[in-house]
Amino acid sequence: MDMDKIKFDEKGLVPAVVQDYYTKQVLTVAYMNRDSLEITMDEGYTCFFSRSRQQLWRKGESSGNRQKVVSITSDCDRDALVVEVIKSGPACHTGAESCFFNIEYVGKDETPFSYESLYQMIAGRKTEPKEGSYTTYLFSKGMDKILKKVGEESTEVIIAGAKNDKEETIYEVADLAYHLMVMMVEQGITLKDITSELSKRHVIDHKIKQERMK
Repeated sequence: MDMDKIKFDEKGLVPAVVQDYYTKQVLTVAYMNRDSLEITMDEGYTCFFSRSRQQLWRKGESSGNRQKVVSITSDCDRDALVVEVIKSGPACHTGAESCFFNIEYVGKDETPFSYESLYQMIAGRKTEPKEGSYTTYLFSKGMDKILKKVGEESTEVIIAGAKNDKEETIYEVADLAYHLMVMMVEQGITLKDITSELSKRHVIDHKIKQERMK
């Protein structure tokens, strides 16, 4: 990178949008100065400039949640950066995977959804409890209550499936998926963990796997 081509602002900073390399989810927006950008490229892990503390800070230096840099891209004016990273833990100080989990507005004709966004919403209800939230209620009651709900929803899926009622089965599967995510958040299991496990399944002989599990 030609550092002289990067257009730092009057305070010597450039905004950096940090993005998960695998999911493409925006994790956080921070600022870099020339020194932090050089450190990032030299060490291969994100380093930013704290505007509040007026000092450099390496992501994960206290939490251990470091971000390994895959690539850094500048925009057409070279006054903003996108930093793709492989993270080793939550990006947000609240414990959420991303700093962006508060939905402020949704267009009337849009219904945006992704499993990642649902997971983040659920995680946000744990780290930032919201009065009147059912999800917050489940976390407040603890794992026993969460597991009870998972069991109840599993039974509802079986009942709906046995009736061969497609619409009811879809409804109950959605309920189960939600409660499973609550359990995952409570146990610190991420969607990436599940995806990684599922990716291994196609190379495992099912009979051998079943024998191993007995």
